[in-house]
Amino acid sequence: MDALARIERVLSEALAEAGAPGAPPRLAAAMHHAVFPRGARLRSRLCLAVAWACGEDDPEAADAAASAIELLHCASLVHDDLPCFDNAEMRRGRPSVHRAFGEPLAVLAGDALIVLAFQVLAKGASRRPERLPELLRIVAGAVGAPHGIAAGQAWECEPEADLSVYQQSKTGALFAAATAAGAAACGQNGDAWRLFGERLGEAYQVADDIADVLSNSGEIGKPTGQDVALERPNAALQLGVRTALERLDRLAADAVAAIPPCRGANELRALTMQETRRLLPKEFARQAA
Repeated sequence: MDALARIERVLSEALAEAGAPGAPPRLAAAMHHAVFPRGARLRSRLCLAVAWACGEDDPEAADAAASAIELLHCASLVHDDLPCFDNAEMRRGRPSVHRAFGEPLAVLAGDALIVLAFQVLAKGASRRPERLPELLRIVAGAVGAPHGIAAGQAWECEPEADLSVYQQSKTGALFAAATAAGAAACGQNGDAWRLFGERLGEAYQVADDIADVLSNSGEIGKPTGQDVALERPNAALQLGVRTALERLDRLAADAVAAIPPCRGANELRALTMQETRRLLPKEFARQAA
């Protein structure tokens, strides 16, 4: 079974349990809407790629870690789209959760997905319970304060934010958790993989910043121009597009250099370069290639 199939299986099972008889039907539907149909599943695929590179010896724990990361990412998108933040009407080419189900259910669906992530992680790591505390530490640290995705979102509420600190929290934290959790699921040192995830996540955010400035909503499936409209930190706006592209190249190279010695190093290098370009407007991606 390939990585995407493994991730989709665990997510489907988790959402089915969350929507079991007795659950509020519209809450279950809103949670399902937030997770399916899938996006790129980049963070969860990255988690499994690192687990494989580390000699994956407990696929169930790796699947759980990857799926927990994906559920947290989906929850962050639900909250990010809310009227109090981006007020985005589209996500992945269709109505965002609050547009489809209303703001109260969107808040609850995002909260429920966060809790579901830890339920999935606890259940999936049960065969090797000695590894669960480290997995919980890694994943929980990527969610809250001082450096998790909630902190990243909170930097948007401050009068000023350092671009790198903002990007490392809002995007890099979950990428770092994906790489570290992939290793920890195999009993390996997750911290040795953290820098790889941090640099890849920051590169991904720079690519997203460029797309927000130069793409259109039809190409990327979500509103564009949000950063300038909401006066949020954006690498392309602050540095200029050319300098932002140079920053992207530097971060991608740093990510590749941070990959620890492992059997899957070549595959991870290829994935890194591919995914840091994926969000670029098509013309820029062709030039970069």
